[in-house]
Amino acid sequence: MPPAQVAPPVDSILSVKAAKILVVAGFLVACAAPDEEIRIGAAGPWTTGYGSMNRMGIQLAEAEINAAGGIGGRPLTIVYADDAGDGARAATIAQEFVDSASILAVVGHVNSGAMVAAAKIYDLGRLPAVATTATTPELTGISPWVFRVISSDSVNGVDLGRFATHLGHRRAAILYENNSYGRGLADAFRRAFGGEILAMDPIAEGDADVEPYITWYRRTNPDIVFVAGTELSGMAVLREARRQGLQADFLGGDGWTGVVAEPGAEGAYVGAPFSALEPRKEVREFVERFRARYGREPDGNAALAYDATMLVARAAERGRTRDGIRDVLAGDDLAYTGVTGPIRFRRDGDPVGRSFLVTRVRARRLVVEDGQ
Repeated sequence: MPPAQVAPPVDSILSVKAAKILVVAGFLVACAAPDEEIRIGAAGPWTTGYGSMNRMGIQLAEAEINAAGGIGGRPLTIVYADDAGDGARAATIAQEFVDSASILAVVGHVNSGAMVAAAKIYDLGRLPAVATTATTPELTGISPWVFRVISSDSVNGVDLGRFATHLGHRRAAILYENNSYGRGLADAFRRAFGGEILAMDPIAEGDADVEPYITWYRRTNPDIVFVAGTELSGMAVLREARRQGLQADFLGGDGWTGVVAEPGAEGAYVGAPFSALEPRKEVREFVERFRARYGREPDGNAALAYDATMLVARAAERGRTRDGIRDVLAGDDLAYTGVTGPIRFRRDGDPVGRSFLVTRVRARRLVVEDGQ
């Protein structure tokens, strides 16, 4: 996930209305009165590319829910907080959400590290939270109050390792951001890849200096380079590989959905939870609505955040309280089919039956590979 940043003060959490009641004991059950709006918190690194996409997905869902009459006739208000992808900041925001009696649930957090830190607070405060794109295996079973709509890196990395093997590649090099996301995804890929791992090296988060690694790869000639990181480090790798003329396939996980903007990304493989080019009716209609609102195409971040928001809203309509929402999310009768597919949760909070599509960058779009 991206580097920690100094976030601006959270000016939208506890000042939405002067009449908001704060409670110290976060475990108290919160329930909105019949004539009040329903409040749901949302947290993520909104100034990053993937964070901005998450927020747009949440905002679209909020607008559509309210246009359809709200939740049980009550308007939905999303209370946004920027955690900058930082664990300490995420924990502070989580505590503020827990302490606000009007917040019934949370959509987020976005990053793996931020969600792990916040999950402990939600567990103690008994506030249900549905992560959007946090994939670290550390979240599996971390709390009965925490769920996520994306599969774990322990699953995703295996899928990607097997895909690289299926391509016929026998020699791979691995670069990974040295955080919970990068380490987990890289290790799962390493274990699943059927050939030889030539090197496995950590890189910095963000716009990393990768020149020495690409220089070394020109000498060792890997068939494929797997990069477990987000779009910024991914674009740095692809730019340097193009500059040096490295002839190898490149593969990234869901953090790479934003690399389509990089000219050197053409032909790169990206494991993604969603493609705007999927022919399903739900996908086509979502893409049309997203384009109409934002003038651009949604990616997997936007789609997952949209689905998480819709799912929480549905649970709030049935559950009404923090306890009730959690029970709906954890229940066997939860039935929601979103733009990323059907969603229901295992006992450990992970989604049932989720896996990646493998896409390829073609003319700045993620095209689903044949057979996916």
